[in-house]
Amino acid sequence: MATITEERILEALRRVRDPEQGKDLVSLGMIGGLAIKDGNVGFSVEVAAQRGAAAEPLRKAAEQAVFALEGVTSVTAVLTAHSGGAGAGQPPTGNGPAGSAAAAPKGSGADRIGSIVAVASGKGGVGKSTTAANLALALMAEGARTGLLDADIYGPSMPRMMGVRGKPTTADGKVLDPMNGHGVKLMSMGFLVDEETPMIWRGPMVMSALQQLLQDVDWGPLDVLVVDMPPGTGDAQLTLAQTAKLAGAVIVSTPQDIALLDARKGLNMFRKVDVPVLGIVENMSYFQCPHCGERSDIFSHGGARREAERLGVPFLGEIPLDIAIRETSDGGRPIVAAEPDGPHAAAYREIAMKVLDRLDAGADGPKPAPKIVIR
Repeated sequence: MATITEERILEALRRVRDPEQGKDLVSLGMIGGLAIKDGNVGFSVEVAAQRGAAAEPLRKAAEQAVFALEGVTSVTAVLTAHSGGAGAGQPPTGNGPAGSAAAAPKGSGADRIGSIVAVASGKGGVGKSTTAANLALALMAEGARTGLLDADIYGPSMPRMMGVRGKPTTADGKVLDPMNGHGVKLMSMGFLVDEETPMIWRGPMVMSALQQLLQDVDWGPLDVLVVDMPPGTGDAQLTLAQTAKLAGAVIVSTPQDIALLDARKGLNMFRKVDVPVLGIVENMSYFQCPHCGERSDIFSHGGARREAERLGVPFLGEIPLDIAIRETSDGGRPIVAAEPDGPHAAAYREIAMKVLDRLDAGADGPKPAPKIVIR
């Protein structure tokens, strides 16, 4: 099998011509963020902002040209619209969308959001996305106009968890209309690429995509936008903390010590970039047998409450490990939507009320985007 190299991919893309400019995509500097991993290829096609969705045939042609290469098993090509960028006939700046992330076109949506709340964890597997989905639904149940942004570019789960399929529409080719899940406005990279397509982007492409999902979506008017953050404390978290004007963060952890250690790192990251921590949620707090009623503290119990007291942040509540929460999330109808009058929905709504109270207490609104200074 032939080796997939950058040179072979660029050679294939040189055979794709932009009909508007009469030259190939490579010589025009329209290819950015090229990444190769085990036969999977990803890159962006940069076009002028005014072309927008009209450039979709060009993206498909580029994707097909690379997919035809021997040894290529999948291709992810995305349009990146930049005002005055390479697609407008000027040379690209930086490494594809990496160098021009700050210049990405900004829609009106982000300007019409009251508060942006990040739901985060220091590690995966603690139920952060389940918590984010149910928190968004609980906020809506409390009367808040709510949106939900799936910021996990590599592993978007909200389309399946919220039971929403299809692709977003756009009226002007620049700003996307959000999807709707049980009354919550919703956007995810999962709506833009196939569910089984691996995202093999480098960090700069991820940061550019996050900015566009936030700024180039017609979110407003919203009272609260819940952001389901990817796990960890890397580029994505810092990008959102710097650009999204976060009103606060909710930290999700399970009770055991190892999860709390990672949760502490996530909490301290937000503190370092001047984002208020609204509180900690203890997920999978206990298990109560549906047959005999016996309670078991599978992952210990109360660790998140003790950690919140130790760190001086509010404890927002505990959510049990329950098969109904798992089944409803897998089924595309989270427990707050599926069983709005049940005890689990009540627990999430109590957490939502505490979050709203914390947001109201900061009546001055979100702080300006922080600048990270290395001394």
